[in-house]
Formats: sequence, structure tokens, C-alpha cells
Amino acid sequence: MSGRPVWIDLANSPHVLFFQPVIDELHARGVATVVTARDFAQTVGLCRRFGIGVEVIGAHGGGSVAGKAQELAGRVRGLRAFAARERPCVAVSHNAYAQGLAGRSLGIPVVTAMDYEFQPANHLAFRCADLVAVPDTFPLDRLRAQGARPRKVWRYRGLKEHITLAGFAPDSGYLAGAGIDDSRPVVVVRPPADMALYHRFENPLFSRLLGRLHQEDVTVVLLARTPAQVADLERGGFGDLVWRGEVFDGRHLVAGADAVISAGGSMNREALVLGTPAYSIYAGNMGAVDRSLVAEGRLHLIESPANVDGLTFAKKEAAAVPAVDRRLLCQFVNVILEVAAR
Repeated sequence: MSGRPVWIDLANSPHVLFFQPVIDELHARGVATVVTARDFAQTVGLCRRFGIGVEVIGAHGGGSVAGKAQELAGRVRGLRAFAARERPCVAVSHNAYAQGLAGRSLGIPVVTAMDYEFQPANHLAFRCADLVAVPDTFPLDRLRAQGARPRKVWRYRGLKEHITLAGFAPDSGYLAGAGIDDSRPVVVVRPPADMALYHRFENPLFSRLLGRLHQEDVTVVLLARTPAQVADLERGGFGDLVWRGEVFDGRHLVAGADAVISAGGSMNREALVLGTPAYSIYAGNMGAVDRSLVAEGRLHLIESPANVDGLTFAKKEAAAVPAVDRRLLCQFVNVILEVAAR
């Protein structure tokens, strides 16, 4: 490695929480890091909150495929210039395919992590990568079809959220300190990623859910993904549910909540690891990771109007948040450094 830094690219809000313990572990081992971030959702705000110094390169390309392609090309150029200047020993991301393209074009070893087999961009990210890190529930046939030959795949036991939450200790007063009324059940809601490539459709159950929450004696924390989504929610009459305060540390938020309802995946799985009931209202193809959690009875599905109408909310029983050990985190860092040393 010769003292060269590990380059981490953060393309979306959950990536900040995933890589924050990775960065800390690298620094504890005396390994320097350089970090880039895409200006999308709460990514840059979370970096500032955690004290992660980043160079912001690129933004979201919008809802159209043409816009995404144009933004991708511009971001790759910016990332190439950054990498040429910083000379990292390895490029690491959670499926940030712009970084993969930039790293591959410059001969930098590329490590990418992913846990959802129906993301179309896997075909690009996996082919650019020297190593692909996935949970052991990720289907082998999908890995092969998406360009990840077995020799460059690291399959690990557990969830990527075990890395996100490694060593995490919740703050019992976090909700009140953030201005959230926790005298009633606190329900955290995450809308669909309606601008993502893997979510190109409407979900009428989500509007029904928000209407139901309006009628309940609960505190709703609705975390919109983009300003356009906030505008849509306001037009639908749900603007009063949208959280407009400071960017949250999502780990403390889901640890203190009484329920999490998400049309994505990461926040639900963080809730499960931390002992908070979690409900998926995702209307697309459910990935193998979440299907396994449903089969185990840990993740609950909202897939019909009857499911929405049958929801009940109550304060969860006070219990110690389960500790998350650091073994998977350390294994992941070991893999990154092994690729860097090749």
C-alpha cells in the first residue's frame, strides 16, 4: 500500500452510516482514507454530522434515464480527476458504479458491496469490481449473470447492517433531544425511492398508509428522500408529517422508535438488528436478504389494504438494545486491505 489512502465513495445516505465504522477501523489501523460524496438526499449532511471530510462530486441525475446517464458521465470525469490527484491504493463503495468506472479506467483496484440482486446497475458495478462483497443469501445465479464470477466474490454471513451498527451504543434521550414527542408511539416512515432505477412504479399503499397514520395517536417521523418528494407529499396533504428538522443519526432514531415502516431496505434492517419492529411497504421485487427475514418472521410485509388497516402501534417494551459485535466489520476491512495489497 506504501502509505497510499483507501478511497471511499458515498453515493446515498445509507452509505454514510455503513462506511463510518469502516473509516474508523481503517484509521485505528493507521490507514489513511479519502472520501468523495454525491450531493443526494442527506448524504453530505450526514458526512458533516459525523465529521467525515468529503469532496462533493456530482449529484442525482433526476428521474429520467437520460438525466442519469448524463450525470453519470460527468461524475465519472470528476472522480477520475480526484483519484488521479489522490492516488488511492483501492476504491471502495456500496455499489457506487461511477466510482467503479473511474477506478477501473485508472487501474485502481475496486471493491464494491451490495445486498440487492434486482438493482440493474449491478451489471456495471460488478463487472468493474475486483471484489464483490455480498451476504451469503445473495443468489449465486444472479451474481454470475451480473458479471461477478465466483473467484471475485466474498460472501459473508449476516447483514450489511451488522457492519453499519458495529460497536453502536444508542442514546436513550436522543428522540427527546431531537425535538420528537416520544410520549406516544414513534413511527419512522421512509417513502419509496421513486427516482431509483429499481423503483420505476407507483405504490398506492403508501398513500393509504399515510392516511391511516393521520388518524392514529402516534408521532410520525416521515423522512422524505428529495425536495421533489417533499413537494409531492405536500400536494397529497401529508406535508405536516414530513420531518423538516436537522439530519438525523438514523441509528439512534430507529433504536428509539417504536416502529419503522420503510419502502426501502437499509432502515428496516437496522431496526431489526436494534430490536425495533420493522415493516416493509416496498412494492418491487423483494431481495433474497429481506425474503429470508420475512421467512424467519422478523420482517413484516405490508402488501395489501388489509395489511395497512390492520396495523396497530404501541410503545415497545423497554429492553436493552442488543450489542452488535465487530467481527464482520473487521473481516470486511481485512478484505479491503487484501485487495489493496495485490
